[in-house]
Amino acid sequence: MKPLLCDSLSKTFGTVRALDGLTLEVEEGSVHGFLGPNGAGKSTAIRILLGLLHPDRGTVQVLGSDPRSSPEVLRRVAYVPAEVTLWPQLTGAETIHFLAKLRGGNVNEKRRAELIEAFQLDVNRRNRDYSTGNRRKVLLIAALSADADLLILDEPTSGLDPLMEQVFEEQIIREAKRGATVLLSSHIMSEVEKLCDSVTVIKSGRVVLRGQVDDLKQISAHHVSAHFDGGVPEHFRSLSAVSVDGSRLTATIDREESTDLLRRIIESGGHDITSTPASLEDIFLDHYAEER
Repeated sequence: MKPLLCDSLSKTFGTVRALDGLTLEVEEGSVHGFLGPNGAGKSTAIRILLGLLHPDRGTVQVLGSDPRSSPEVLRRVAYVPAEVTLWPQLTGAETIHFLAKLRGGNVNEKRRAELIEAFQLDVNRRNRDYSTGNRRKVLLIAALSADADLLILDEPTSGLDPLMEQVFEEQIIREAKRGATVLLSSHIMSEVEKLCDSVTVIKSGRVVLRGQVDDLKQISAHHVSAHFDGGVPEHFRSLSAVSVDGSRLTATIDREESTDLLRRIIESGGHDITSTPASLEDIFLDHYAEER
């Protein structure tokens, strides 16, 4: 059983098609990146996964059940939304307790105490006195202390400082080792690259790229650089993928084409040559060049 399985989801709001045949599969025990620019349909898909919206077409299975017809399955799901809105008069501790009650699920009190310490949160302060980052910590502690089978995290580190981002990454690795499945929607490519086993990239409600993170980096572009004594030869300057800065040549080129470029560089006397696979961020930007 796949913890998350969406097949051919479509959803329209008036004249706007938010999802257009979206299919999403997440393997059990994996950390799966769910990526796309603003307006790609990620939030709509997540709301359908949580049973908050009903698709016009297609099917959705969360831990083996349809979340709308079997809402009790959501007790095994923990969710951190992109937008942080908390009850201003409650303390952090009261909010974490109340969120657990709303879920109707179990709470690992030992784990909760560990998370409060790890995120360095003063839970006795009221939410109205918290910074955005501290309000984010409240939601993360509530979600991660639930011992949920499935975590759905939408921009979970927004507002956190770099130290707390590192704490978050450590806690997600711990959840994965526990056997939890994680759907991570994030714009922080280094975070996705570090944590995720696989990714699905969507645009205009459709999947444009999916696969294992390591495989995607290998099939995408390579960065090539080289130096030439006396300046870069003229015949390289006409190549659209090549940039020249004095004696240094740089290029971002498809892997299949990189072998030929490297051969030409060597034959032309280039040295200090490097060729490295593109990062996940490069892949993402390449697929959304027209969005930039």
